[in-house]
Amino acid sequence: MTIAASHDHARLEPGTLRHFDHLGQSVIESLFCRPPEPIDRSWPAQRLAIGLGATLYVPATRPDLAGVIRRRRSEGVVSMVIDLEDAVADHEEADAIGHAVSALQEISDHPGDPVLLFVRPRSADRIPSIVEALRDRANGAPSALTGFVIPKFSAANAGAAIDAVRQASSALGQHLWVMPVLESASVVRRETRDEELATIAAHLAAFRSNVLAVRIGATDICGYFGIRRDRDLTIYDVRVAADVIAGIVNHLGRTDESGFIVTGPVWEYFADHERLFQPLLRHTPFRESDAVYFRQQLVSRDMDGLLREITLDRANGLHGKTVIHPAHVAAVHALSAVTHEEYHDALDILAADSGGVRASSYRNKMNELKPHRNWALRVMDRAAAFGVTRQGVTFVDLLTALARQGAVSR
Repeated sequence: MTIAASHDHARLEPGTLRHFDHLGQSVIESLFCRPPEPIDRSWPAQRLAIGLGATLYVPATRPDLAGVIRRRRSEGVVSMVIDLEDAVADHEEADAIGHAVSALQEISDHPGDPVLLFVRPRSADRIPSIVEALRDRANGAPSALTGFVIPKFSAANAGAAIDAVRQASSALGQHLWVMPVLESASVVRRETRDEELATIAAHLAAFRSNVLAVRIGATDICGYFGIRRDRDLTIYDVRVAADVIAGIVNHLGRTDESGFIVTGPVWEYFADHERLFQPLLRHTPFRESDAVYFRQQLVSRDMDGLLREITLDRANGLHGKTVIHPAHVAAVHALSAVTHEEYHDALDILAADSGGVRASSYRNKMNELKPHRNWALRVMDRAAAFGVTRQGVTFVDLLTALARQGAVSR
């Protein structure tokens, strides 16, 4: 199936926050049997966290930060983090905070298309000064700030970090979310990991109404071992890092009432280099979708590794992904959309009043009604945020439509 991007740039509805809303109405209708719903900030935290999708980190060193945020939003980015930590040198921090505050205020005064905006300070003790600066510049409009991403979150600083966000919520008169980043040595080291994660879990549970999602700092995790993975490898090929991720999901990603959404770690590559291995992105779905050229473009950009890692993220209980380049957003979102087959399996499972096993309506698998129920609930959350594709539409069709829309926009 070949999808052509619309040239009219029509919106589904102006002023809504919705995935794929930069595609034309005709493209949306041809791709989805159930279009994505507008993202409602009052959604339960689990659904809203899944709706973050690809969360793009934007350096706060950009003086035109508000313009950058608006451009990325017009390209389909729904959630962004204004980064004051890794992307900012020590001597640039004060200016970067100024840029962040100015951008948030400009977006508050002239909202345009809505976006979920977070700030990542160097540490939680920077939050009060950021909030004070926002209050000083406020003109009566609600802040565009959605919450804070807290780096190096640990049992030792968890209480103070969450309290800083709660106080910021009170000062600004609006609910702010916290997203802790787990990347500290006490989480990485096997001998301290379980106790550390259990303590972090208790802190997050005590303030559940403030916690949107848990993020993983894979780059820092690898750094403790002097490792930097090549783009031909996923994070799951780095066993010590994969062990940390498994521990985080085991403690914090459970689907009972104790758990949270855990997001996929950053993919840090975006430029070409000489490949070490044969590309692993399969030709077949691209041939079937008349998109062989598009597959070649993906391989030339080394995007096949990203696609494999996104698939493995979900297989390991993670949703969404941290990204540092806008080119990665389409891949995350295309693979987040629920397929026609997944959706109907989920409906069958959730419609059952009792346990047992039933054949899928696609006649290619068995659905175990009790063990698969939590999976089905997650599918319905993804369906709300990313829509359900028509029968026969694959992620390749979505990627192709998004790529062509990007070419039209440029």
